[in-house]
Amino acid sequence: MGVADDSQRRTRRQFLRGSAGLAAAGLLAGCASSPTGGSDGGDGGSYTVSIEPVGEVEFDSVPETWVANNGSWADMGVALGLEPPEGVWLTSRYHTHYYDDVDGVSVDDSEMVSLYQNGGVSLERFLELDADVHVMDPNFLQSRFEGWNEEDVSELEERVAPLFGNCSYAQHYPWHGDYRYYSLMECFEKLAEVFQRTDRYEAFQGVHDDFQSNLAPVVPGQGERPSAAVLWGVGKEPTKFYPYVIGDGTGFKHLRDLGVRDALAESGVEDFHGTRAAIDVETLLDVDPEVLLLRGYENMSEQEFRDTIVSFLEDHETASRVAAVENGEVYRAGGLYQGPITNLVLTERLAGDLYGFDGELFDRGRVADIVAGEF
Repeated sequence: MGVADDSQRRTRRQFLRGSAGLAAAGLLAGCASSPTGGSDGGDGGSYTVSIEPVGEVEFDSVPETWVANNGSWADMGVALGLEPPEGVWLTSRYHTHYYDDVDGVSVDDSEMVSLYQNGGVSLERFLELDADVHVMDPNFLQSRFEGWNEEDVSELEERVAPLFGNCSYAQHYPWHGDYRYYSLMECFEKLAEVFQRTDRYEAFQGVHDDFQSNLAPVVPGQGERPSAAVLWGVGKEPTKFYPYVIGDGTGFKHLRDLGVRDALAESGVEDFHGTRAAIDVETLLDVDPEVLLLRGYENMSEQEFRDTIVSFLEDHETASRVAAVENGEVYRAGGLYQGPITNLVLTERLAGDLYGFDGELFDRGRVADIVAGEF
């Protein structure tokens, strides 16, 4: 795709930047969101939406093309019936096969671009994608790797389009300590305002509420829940694991909603996000969880996971003595990036793995209808 010149971009989109500018807005906190109407396609005329740390962003028209930071935001767009984003941080971590579980919902990611390549993210890649809005936290772009600063972000906004987003999938980055996080549904509502599809958000809020009601009787009392360790396995023959203590953030929502009893928190093992260190099999045996929930294997089917990862652990001299491995209680933990649809799929899947639930906890037809705008 060729790079349009600046005048062509401004003629096509005519986005107005927030009055403070992104360089200053990156330091703002406490901005309230403005109402935007609510029907698909917008009400005509300009409108503003705010989110921390960006502040207010004014749009003269509804964005048509977009870039998403990760699969959480991308899934929110799918739920709103949007075309998929032109790019995400890493396409390998946007697991579009989750949609196979919902008839009538699918995503073609064959032309989706990974923003992060060869150790960084280039301005040129954003210029080539030429999106109408970049749904990502500007501080993530500046802090997740070396190379970007406020001037680079301002240039991206000047030459292409504004940024709008908050890094809420996890709550461990030190640079994200001075402004608020948003829940999954709060992020979803913000994105719905940007794309003027708040009616679909409201319909999904009903799905979410019904799902929570259906889930409640599935979760046993706290004393009856098995202890579970959430770990990121290193490689297909894992003898080292990154420990994930269950915390806040959209990436842990399904675990919190299922009331997962955290074996790592009970053992005192420090969270990977604080130490960036792995634990070995011997430490895992000391923790001895009743259930292992492994991240990093979402691209595998359940059978592939069992034939590869579980089989290796069962044959390993030390790992085989961990209670979870001995008892056949080793499962995929679910991806880090979850939106309103993928969270439903993953929570239901884990309810079956952890608590033996056999059935459906949400109405797939209703989800597909909302995505299609038929509600």
